[in-house]
Amino acid sequence: MSFVEIPKNSPFTYENLPYGVFSTGCETRHRIGVAVGAHVLDLSKVSHLFNGPQLASHQTVFSEPTLNAFMALSRGAWKEARETIITLLNVDNPTLRDDQKLRSSALVPLEDVTMHLPASIGDYTDFYSSIEHATNVGTMFRGPENALMPNWKHLPVGYHGRASSVVVSGTPIRRPNGQTRPKDAEPPVFGPCKLMDFELEMAFFVGGQTNDLGSPIKMEDAEDHIFGMVLMNDWSARDIQKWEYVPLGPFLGKNMGTSISPWVVTMEALAPFQVESPEQNPKPLPYLCHADPYSFDIHLTAAIQGMLL
Repeated sequence: MSFVEIPKNSPFTYENLPYGVFSTGCETRHRIGVAVGAHVLDLSKVSHLFNGPQLASHQTVFSEPTLNAFMALSRGAWKEARETIITLLNVDNPTLRDDQKLRSSALVPLEDVTMHLPASIGDYTDFYSSIEHATNVGTMFRGPENALMPNWKHLPVGYHGRASSVVVSGTPIRRPNGQTRPKDAEPPVFGPCKLMDFELEMAFFVGGQTNDLGSPIKMEDAEDHIFGMVLMNDWSARDIQKWEYVPLGPFLGKNMGTSISPWVVTMEALAPFQVESPEQNPKPLPYLCHADPYSFDIHLTAAIQGMLL
């Protein structure tokens, strides 16, 4: 239990503690924080308290304007950081609880913060990983009889997107103009997208020690490189995408923007929601197989102008 009050129905519970990057009106520099209840714990103000074996020599990462330096550390460092934060916020720990000056400086009311992208994103890959999603989109473009392409059940289908227009949730997205072909028997036309779509997804940030160019990360080591997850809306201009995607995949139909939540939920926080992975038929090739349950039972909902879908 934390000494910080957690409002009823708050998503920022003592068990969650997601990371984000924020600023305030009176202190405009971007800094790393952890959401807890109705507050943000400013890690730059308590960085000196991260004195375990993994982080004692890396305290400066908590004064950075993004999560990149922290995410570049090892999984052991990530776990130690979370354990330290849990300990600092514990109701029985006087270190922060009873230091009124430090407490008032480090705990910032959530209503006073402006959230920013949690990391400087150098690359972005969009995976076509849900059979339900792949079937729905495939049906939209090719009909139900050809919804899944022959490779879909054998390998991770994805494409490299553009990181430049990944934005924090709440950033306005403009409906794009583009070329479409609404009638197959007529030439294409140019104009605003008429089939703007959204995709409720989860995305993950990777980190850890970088591998050498040409040296892949083995499946059994992948967990050491997954820092945490965010909610994502991959905006899609479906009519533009449908006309342009053959043969090289999406381009302008996806470029207008990808929105992500500002809070990164760690894999340790998600661990209680791990479930067995769905059975794969046919079984993937050996280099793609893993024995551990690494699917997550997470219930998500979406609403358009307040109407729940």
